Amino acid sequence: MLDDRTAVEQARRGDERAWRELYERHVDLVFRLAIRVVNDRDVAMDVVQEAFVKASRSISGFRGDSSFKSWIASIALNEARSWHRKRSRERQVSLDSVPEPEAMERGAEEVMSDVELAGRAMDFIRTLPAQQRDAVMLRTTEGLSYREIAAIVGSSEGSVRVSYHHGMTKLREHMKTVLSSGTGDSIRT
Repeated sequence: MLDDRTAVEQARRGDERAWRELYERHVDLVFRLAIRVVNDRDVAMDVVQEAFVKASRSISGFRGDSSFKSWIASIALNEARSWHRKRSRERQVSLDSVPEPEAMERGAEEVMSDVELAGRAMDFIRTLPAQQRDAVMLRTTEGLSYREIAAIVGSSEGSVRVSYHHGMTKLREHMKTVLSSGTGDSIRT
């Protein structure tokens, strides 16, 4: 098994086996990033494919200033963001169509499951400004360091720390509201 640096060098020279090794080593990370941004398995698979196609076309331009992992994650995140921006423009929802919390039905005996809470948290994270969303997602779900996140998003480590802090503060407040209000959409069976 080749290390990333060696595999990148060999892939630059056209070695398909080295490229396949890079792909297999990093495809799960790229998929996890994509699915968390786009929230759709099929679209996430498209993002993965497009990210690796773009990476293969531009591998000769990869300078190695960051790790291959950071570079491919950055490409994937940009692809997912592009899809998300396009989708957001297509689906403008009027706030008038969203029911008031008191109008939503919820039985007192209903209790939110951990899965539902996690889903609500991810839904909220997707609404955060891009810098906060990316910092929170990469730190909490992927366990990446601030330095790794900075390399992926093309920012300073300090900026990533601030974005993470602000995003987590908003997420905590949102989840406190969700847990204390007892209102909102519930999973109905």
